[in-house]
Amino acid sequence: TDPAIHDICFRYIEKCLDFCTAWNAGLLAGPMYSAVGKARMVPPEQRKIEWELAVINLRTACQMAASRNLQIALEPLNRFESDLVNTTADVVRLIQDINHPAAKIMLDGFHMNIEEPDMEKAIRLAGNNLVHVQVSENYRGTPGTGQTNWNALKKGLDAINYSGVISIESF
Repeated sequence: TDPAIHDICFRYIEKCLDFCTAWNAGLLAGPMYSAVGKARMVPPEQRKIEWELAVINLRTACQMAASRNLQIALEPLNRFESDLVNTTADVVRLIQDINHPAAKIMLDGFHMNIEEPDMEKAIRLAGNNLVHVQVSENYRGTPGTGQTNWNALKKGLDAINYSGVISIESF
């Protein structure tokens, strides 16, 4: 709720957007709706306040991005890393509330393996708002060595005619 912190965040996002422009990246992606590591049980009233603050601030970030012909790709994180946006349904609702054409979706297979009961269905829900995909195994290892349902991931991406970047984020 501290406006000084918001100012720091907006300046940081502005610098990141400048890098995106310089590198011809097209989008800035990540969990920009909240600090990573906030995994609390908060009352619904507090959650509503934080959600509305995220919507207002992300609309500003989207305006900053759009002025540079860029998009903001919001990434749901698992419940152990965020208490605000954990599923594709959450991020779809968030971009609907932001109501700005620069607000888009990034999905990460690691987080989806924790939060989504059906990866294909989650990708279909993101639809044409999906602009970036990160993949890895359920334990962030090399693709093909864990429990990730690669067929569901491919079927979901095929169903929405996804033609964007798929990057591997493994440790």
